[in-house]
Amino acid sequence: NKRRNLWREKTSKYLFKADNVAKVFRAKFIHALAQAGYRLPYQCPKKWNADCEYVGSGNSALTYLARYLYRGVINEDNILSYQQGNVTFRYKNSTTKQYQRITEPAVDFLWRVLQHVLPKGFRRSRDYGFLHGNARRTLLRIQLLLKVRLSPPPSRQLSQKCCPHCHGQLHVIWLKHRWEATTTKQTAHVKRTD
Repeated sequence: NKRRNLWREKTSKYLFKADNVAKVFRAKFIHALAQAGYRLPYQCPKKWNADCEYVGSGNSALTYLARYLYRGVINEDNILSYQQGNVTFRYKNSTTKQYQRITEPAVDFLWRVLQHVLPKGFRRSRDYGFLHGNARRTLLRIQLLLKVRLSPPPSRQLSQKCCPHCHGQLHVIWLKHRWEATTTKQTAHVKRTD
């Protein structure tokens, strides 16, 4: 509650009451129809129902969205090879939690990747409320009210690259970015240490 600076916990499994959701949805739907020049028939019921089902705390949906929204379609490390027009890549199976490999024609791989590209002008997600980029003060106020302090994100360790032939450790000496004009096929010069 912004006026009273209080955090209100939900008292049941649901965030909203089904009857209230049905009333608000009906009103907004009828308003949108009227703006488009349509009307509901007179025999349409006045009371609508909202079918609300409890699906848990939402942790699995949050995990899925976090993975989908804030990473690319496929990590570059998971593309294992490109040979004779075929792309080999690995992915983690969501049920077995094991990595699996797929080799498929480059056209099929590109189709798989391009299915996740949004049309021009669309954004994958937008942040609202206390998650908005300009709402740091609101987020701090919520943390104070809940007596919670968020820990800083853990630092990422860089994975060590190995030579595909001798499996020796590789050290990057120089990296050429992909968007720069390339004169050779190699984008990075590496040195093997045995």
